[in-house]
Amino acid sequence: ETLRDFGSCQNPFGSFLLLQGLETLSLRMERHSQNAFELATYLKNHPSVAWVNYHGFAEHSSHENAKKYLRKGGPNGTYFSPMLGFGVKGGKANCIKFIDNVKLASHLANVGDAKTLVIHPASTTHEQLNEEEQKSAGVKEVLNALKTTSLIINLSLLASWQDFIRVSVGIEHIDDIKADFEQALKAASA
Repeated sequence: ETLRDFGSCQNPFGSFLLLQGLETLSLRMERHSQNAFELATYLKNHPSVAWVNYHGFAEHSSHENAKKYLRKGGPNGTYFSPMLGFGVKGGKANCIKFIDNVKLASHLANVGDAKTLVIHPASTTHEQLNEEEQKSAGVKEVLNALKTTSLIINLSLLASWQDFIRVSVGIEHIDDIKADFEQALKAASA
């Protein structure tokens, strides 16, 4: 009845914050996208990284669809998503070391924040799955195929892969993000 009688309304300060966020959304998304492309490129060439899954790369199976449906512009012609995944050489132990050593990035399961977020799902959100459960769910077969082909794959399917780090790239300066990842990867491989 209250909704019917008074309507739903947000408090004035909440409305102000929402408008402020909407006014800068396009600028923030441009920065997210630019940072993700640069970080993915940096990781792709890093000696401690086994693989990178990012739809901004031409070899990704969803790249053409992303170019078709996402906003044009950006450093490589399209504003791609700020989400990416990568594998740390050395498996689960080195992934955990990487997560423990990031300083700028936050270890959170969230996505889409203004700050860079990282998580190792195999030791956190999907830790309860043992090898047999992963196999029965088809995770291992899909992931093994991904190593040799460019399958369309949802990043959540990678969650049980032991060397997988999921990244939601933030809007910090890209040099700061890369420096943070560099020192964490160095610590992970030490």
